[in-house]
Amino acid sequence: MSSAYLLTVALTVIGYATADSTRVIDTDFADPCVIQTSDGYFAFATSGNGVNVQIASSSDFSTWDLMSGTDALPGPFPSWVASSPAVWAPDADGTFIMYFSAASSEDSSKHCVGAATSTSITGPYIPEDSVLACPLDQGGAIDADGYSEGGNYYVVYKIDGNSLDGDGTTHPTPIMLQALNSDAVTPNGDATQLLDRDDADGPLIEAPSLVNVDGTYYLSFSSNMYDTTNYDVSYATASALTGPYTKAQAPNAPLLVSGDPSSVGDLAGPGGADFNGDGSKIVFHAFENGQNIDNGRAMYVANIGVSGGVIAIQ
Repeated sequence: MSSAYLLTVALTVIGYATADSTRVIDTDFADPCVIQTSDGYFAFATSGNGVNVQIASSSDFSTWDLMSGTDALPGPFPSWVASSPAVWAPDADGTFIMYFSAASSEDSSKHCVGAATSTSITGPYIPEDSVLACPLDQGGAIDADGYSEGGNYYVVYKIDGNSLDGDGTTHPTPIMLQALNSDAVTPNGDATQLLDRDDADGPLIEAPSLVNVDGTYYLSFSSNMYDTTNYDVSYATASALTGPYTKAQAPNAPLLVSGDPSSVGDLAGPGGADFNGDGSKIVFHAFENGQNIDNGRAMYVANIGVSGGVIAIQ
């Protein structure tokens, strides 16, 4: 597969400096994924602002443009998707392939992971008829993120066990790795568990993103609940793609945490981070008003240094 080529844009959004990160989309643009091409940087985000999948772009990673009203995944959807798809955390990878999670037609309170393809990076992306991952008995699957190396294709995702927590039990929320066939949309064998929650993570881990830098695999994830200021971004490392992964510890982790909630300029509830292809940058979301989730989640960007098993915001 060749590199992705992406879109033109309509609305310029001014960036706001925040410590070592920058707020670049000042509206609800949650769970962003980032792709770098010869034409610049591009981001896709969870349902919001009237569309299923939002798109934004940047020539320099600092000032971003939002394609207001453009829906990368407008439908129609296959039978496994509920009538109201509630698309979460899309990720576009390779030549116009998008991985996404959508509400299941069997149980709309749970999500499944699918893939969609397009002849244009702006879409419309057409969902595949077959689902990639749909473990409804374990809570469903969300937060798909594509990864490729050596001509092989994979998708990482979270089993959404916390969707079952209403029964009074804290369920596993493992991060899974699914190998794909050369078409990058068909599963190849069984999924492999990479990581799961510990007591220090609160009820869950989620929103994985995977990158290889100098032979070390870095797997970022969010922990605690997305609608609280306890939400954060951390990471784990491994010397092999399938692990075992070891979670980074203080003082190297968490990588992103809430700051002073009384100040709009400080991060609150950072999460949903995604690496660019070479591990030099990340995008993530945090509360738009710097205090709580009421106004949605704005997109932030940061440069990072990745070396010797440690990630640092620069």
